[in-house]
Amino acid sequence: MNPSRRQLLQRGGALVLLLGARELAYGAAIIAVRVWPADEYTRVTIESDAQLAVQHFVAENPSRLVVDIDGLELSPALRELVAKVGSDDPFITRVRVGQNQPRVVRLVFDLKQHTAPQVFTLAPVAAYQYRLVFDLYPTTPPDPLLALIREKEEAERQAASAVRDALGELIGKLGKPVPLPPTLPPVATLPSRPPPAQQTPAPAPAPTPAPEPQMAQERIDRLVIVALDPGHGGEDPGAIGPNGLREKDVVLAIALQLRERINALPGMRAMLTRDADFFVPLGQRVAKARRVQADLFISIHADAFMTPQARGASVFALSDKGASSSAARWMAQRENAADLVGGVNAKAADATVMRTLLDMSTTAQIKDSMKLGGEVLKRIGRVGRLHKGKVEQAGFAVLKAPDIPSILVETAFISNPEEEARLNDPAYQAELATALVSGIERYFARNPPLARNRTL
Repeated sequence: MNPSRRQLLQRGGALVLLLGARELAYGAAIIAVRVWPADEYTRVTIESDAQLAVQHFVAENPSRLVVDIDGLELSPALRELVAKVGSDDPFITRVRVGQNQPRVVRLVFDLKQHTAPQVFTLAPVAAYQYRLVFDLYPTTPPDPLLALIREKEEAERQAASAVRDALGELIGKLGKPVPLPPTLPPVATLPSRPPPAQQTPAPAPAPTPAPEPQMAQERIDRLVIVALDPGHGGEDPGAIGPNGLREKDVVLAIALQLRERINALPGMRAMLTRDADFFVPLGQRVAKARRVQADLFISIHADAFMTPQARGASVFALSDKGASSSAARWMAQRENAADLVGGVNAKAADATVMRTLLDMSTTAQIKDSMKLGGEVLKRIGRVGRLHKGKVEQAGFAVLKAPDIPSILVETAFISNPEEEARLNDPAYQAELATALVSGIERYFARNPPLARNRTL
């Protein structure tokens, strides 16, 4: 009796199960190769229409990563990887690609420094098919807190040098041979503002706004650190506007402008979770802020919706009682999916980071986050339209630092053509940065940071 169609299909399925990854991957087509260089790590991604089987090892003298991909023939798309590695890549000197054996392609990454590579695969998600990922991390990662200290010291040296040059120029013009001091005192951190001059009370013709509280009523002996988190990055473009503006690009531009304004304030410093186009997992963003003992955490995004009519800025804080609205819940779900698109190596996930995401933030942290969000919302409402007139709450993973007031700012709707054009305007980005720093200053004016046993 001839076998039925169902029996033939079952036999075919059994044959597929007997085939290994080598056979299944054979004939896979390379869709794209991408390289994401950054000081923290360099990521190399090979996207294909089928999962690739890979083996790798690290060789020394000279340092290099060797990767063998089974069941693959060398293709022009794969050769493009050679040209995508720039001379300024912090980790890779060059890439060599060749057919090492029949149906085995070998990639050799010549390295500039010792690395701890992570090699993993990602299943299809969003616009991506199968991805083979190589993350090249330094064996000794940089210390972000030390980097902030050195950055502050360098800024003080430059300021002192500028003052000395100005004094020298002035003295030269006056013609007085007054010796200059060999050094200048360091810039004080968060100096107390001088009290206003005493005046005789007099009736005012019109009411005037009450003066804002002093930045710090008591002298604070440490640097105040604000963690800025430009959303998405690298493999994760975030939302894309109708004219092609990518969320990851515009929020980084705003964050860089905001950093300049914060660093110009006495006794304050900004730390960016990313300062270039690379992906940072949500848990790592939180961990970075905690590593530098940040006083605030501000995640910057650009909103998107299914219809182009939605518009306006929003501010979100964490909730321990569910989302404040269905829109806030939807927004949190969308932002929390960034790890899937950006690509996280689940096997190498830091247990401490995962615990941080699972920790329930304290009531005090959420209360302070709402205060910060309220101040920021007022200021950005003066720059553009608000989508909601109050701070909303939902379970954003990136806001779950249990000891840092944290907010997420949706600067505008990138899906709205008019707001997309404004977000792409450097002048409007500057207005947003000024509004954000004003909200930060106002928050600290009303809620001075507590002195800690940490002097920078």
